[in-house]
Amino acid sequence: MKVIRIVAWAAVAAVAIFMLAQKFSSSKDVGAALGGEFTLTAHTGERMSNTDFRGKYMLIYFGYSFCPDVCPLELAKMTRALQLLEDEGYDTTPLQPLFITVDPERDTVEALNDYVTDFHPRLIALTGTMEEITDVAQKYRVYFKKRVQEGVDGYLMDHQSFIFVMGPDGEYQSLFSARDNPEDMANALKPVVKRAN
Repeated sequence: MKVIRIVAWAAVAAVAIFMLAQKFSSSKDVGAALGGEFTLTAHTGERMSNTDFRGKYMLIYFGYSFCPDVCPLELAKMTRALQLLEDEGYDTTPLQPLFITVDPERDTVEALNDYVTDFHPRLIALTGTMEEITDVAQKYRVYFKKRVQEGVDGYLMDHQSFIFVMGPDGEYQSLFSARDNPEDMANALKPVVKRAN
């Protein structure tokens, strides 16, 4: 009986190790395929591409300014994480926060120019044609879709909610989800920033 129990536990452990290995190898594969070239229009009206941010860590969030809840919360979280680092004396200039709209129909340059004032002063909001937005969303494997809902003025945009961290070379590093709080983000980003003094 004891031998059977040991064999059973060994089998469970082997399955768990196999599943963990699969998870990490698949996430690495997914990460390797995330990101790519893009050229969009900033809230300042300037055309900007991913290569303009070489040498910096891009913190990229896909959302839209008319979002009633998730987007402002996630952008506020990103802002707070940067403020926590700055309050501790870290120089956050190597980190570039970016907000890419999935609703270019309403998120014009003017609309985004007003919207960014609620968040970190270095946040850059990007818009473009629907073709440009679809292209960059596909490169980051971000799902989005317009949804008309009864009782809602206009429409909502269904979309995934992640903050992507892209390295100074433009390669995928990691991501933050809704489970991560500003403190988690700040602590995870400390190794790539230096104290200002």
